Amino acid sequence: MANKIFVDACLGKETPYTPVWMMRQAGRYLPEYKLVRAEAGNFLNLCHDPKKAAEVTIQPLDIVGVDAAILFSDILVIPDEMGMDLGFFTGEGPKFSDPLKSQADLDRLTKGKEAASKLTYVYDTIKLLRTQLDERGDNIALIGFTGAPWTLATYMIEGQGTKTYNICKKMMYSNPELLHNILHEVTQVVKYYMEKQIESGIDVVQIFDSWAAAIEIDMYDEFSWKYMVEIADYLKSKYPNVPIIMFPKGIPAFYDKVYGNFDVFGVDWASPMALAKEKLGDKYVLQGNMEPCRLYSQEMTTASVENIHKVMGAKRHIFNLGHGILPDVPVENAKHFVSECHRVSGKK
Repeated sequence: MANKIFVDACLGKETPYTPVWMMRQAGRYLPEYKLVRAEAGNFLNLCHDPKKAAEVTIQPLDIVGVDAAILFSDILVIPDEMGMDLGFFTGEGPKFSDPLKSQADLDRLTKGKEAASKLTYVYDTIKLLRTQLDERGDNIALIGFTGAPWTLATYMIEGQGTKTYNICKKMMYSNPELLHNILHEVTQVVKYYMEKQIESGIDVVQIFDSWAAAIEIDMYDEFSWKYMVEIADYLKSKYPNVPIIMFPKGIPAFYDKVYGNFDVFGVDWASPMALAKEKLGDKYVLQGNMEPCRLYSQEMTTASVENIHKVMGAKRHIFNLGHGILPDVPVENAKHFVSECHRVSGKK
């Protein structure tokens, strides 16, 4: 692991250049990915097929030139294996037919280690990837991931993606005990799930809180951050040398209150990199934060990469987008982003 530049960067060690990867880098912008997904039949089938999931995980390494692989899966495999009825629908995204409305709904779900043990296809994908990446001999790190408990709970309670989060937030303010019970149970599954990912061969953990900005700042620690920190504490107690990345999207007002035993803080595109460096750069390595839509223009991509590099100075930093790459981004522009990150940071 010590020879993996991405792992060293996560741990704040000096590296010969600043590594780069992209959230959603294994995805629909790549024609090669679309071919494999078509062969699988649908998105969930692809997640459940270790050979195909490993194939699309590795594609961005060879096609785009990123410095780390991120496991191809989905955050919603957790509630799916807890016993909720998950479906992916074209043009509508993921939906649960049986959203959680009561303690009785929560009680019927599979919990803890039992739920995590059902995710064998994820662990099999990681083991296959570990073998394939080691055989390459290029010391590419493998990132595992999970959704944060709050982000997972929003889908479990709302039943689908939402713009208002009114059902979740109604529960937050009118029945906080139930919401905490849901968050607690999801947290326990996530702990064991990430432990199994590490045991299967991942090098780095990222915890995504995609819907962090839905919570008002005074409530964020209580209903999200403390659960993320609980997961990080659990993993660090068992695997102190495995880096952990926290990515809460859209909460720059919370920077003064960030705490926890983790290594890298992911900065979203709407949060100024200079502010993150000022508030968090001494405590955590920073990751990010180019606006994903800049990828539509190579000129604007170069300008952003140079600006981020100027702010960070090639120290305690990992290049990434400030959220996921979009499906209609030209592959050549993604390659350009990676090559520009390497250029400004001195990769030979």
